[in-house]
Amino acid sequence: MRNPYTEIFKAPGAKAFSAAGFVARLPLSMITLGIVTMLSETHGEYWLAGAVAATFAFSNALIAPQVSRLVDRYGQSRILIPGTIAAVAALSGLMLSTHYGAPNWALFVFAVMAGTMPSMSAMVRARWTELYRNTPKLHTAFAFESIADEMIFIAGPIVSIGLSVGVFPEAGPLVATVLLAIGNLLFAAQKSTEPPVHAQDRGGGASVIRLPSMQILVLTLMAIGAIFGTSEVTAVAFAEAQGDKGAAGLTLAAYAAGSLIAGVAFGALKLKLPLARQLLITIALAALTTLPLLMVTSIPTMAVVLFIAGIAVSPTIITSMALVEQLVPSSKLTEGMTWAITGISIGLALGSSASGWIIDELGAADGFLVSLGAGFAALAITFLGQGTLQRSTRTVATPVPAT
Repeated sequence: MRNPYTEIFKAPGAKAFSAAGFVARLPLSMITLGIVTMLSETHGEYWLAGAVAATFAFSNALIAPQVSRLVDRYGQSRILIPGTIAAVAALSGLMLSTHYGAPNWALFVFAVMAGTMPSMSAMVRARWTELYRNTPKLHTAFAFESIADEMIFIAGPIVSIGLSVGVFPEAGPLVATVLLAIGNLLFAAQKSTEPPVHAQDRGGGASVIRLPSMQILVLTLMAIGAIFGTSEVTAVAFAEAQGDKGAAGLTLAAYAAGSLIAGVAFGALKLKLPLARQLLITIALAALTTLPLLMVTSIPTMAVVLFIAGIAVSPTIITSMALVEQLVPSSKLTEGMTWAITGISIGLALGSSASGWIIDELGAADGFLVSLGAGFAALAITFLGQGTLQRSTRTVATPVPAT
């Protein structure tokens, strides 16, 4: 039996852009958590750490779709480099402000400016879509990228927290910033697989976020993102309360490991269930797996329950990206995928901020209450939006040819 994952790399240039994209996306798992660890180490206040991290995530959530609209109109390489330079400069300012004890407002200003960081996850998936649109290989490619994301989120938290705790507070964000610069430059250099610019994109047009189906999907992913943000901040705070702050990276790695295993299995499946129904099932699983988070009493139990919660992550992301590919015009694909990622980022920002406040007021383990509420909010949104999602996918879906 052929390995579906090796088949997708037979296309010329696939290995090169995927490898460069992997390096460019490593900072995704390091910057937000690195900011939390850096500021909790230097300032000792989780509300500030969570708020600055949330500001960065929220700023990126608002700016990245606009960057991606420019990408769809002018091409990846022309927009990627300026956006990366701006983000690297802002992150450098944030680290210098932390190191030299600048006023808190300066931290928030640089966090906002760093929001120009381009959405590499969307750009990588846009290249896969250009290669395998309307073929079963696209599902496998999306699954592979979800697996890659989880590998990133296994390694990233360990490296970021370990550097900031064990070397110096700014070390985690510093390494993430260097990787961002190197990875994005390498990715931009892969011109042969860059999606072509469609002529109609140069005229602009309405944003895809105006589509009701995209609004439902983004709202759902906002709630899912809140689970992610809560897990990051709560894991760091709980590990510190247990006297082993560095262990937070290992527990978050367990979270990503659960998602990775689920992603490998899900990517090998050939499901015939409508995508809207698949999303409902994966969101229901995500909601149910937040319940064990309320039973955390030690670092080992936190690792176990986060592993269980991670099982729903990859299937949710894979299904969401497949839905975007059906819901938006091909000429606006990068923007559509970025809005999906934006939903996660906004939720991550809200979850980080809310859980940081709850932790300071009630205690470390109570931060997971936000995860519980967010999980069932996502389920309610997806359930109520089933009709719209199914009608939208039925309208634009195209037959999938046999291979």
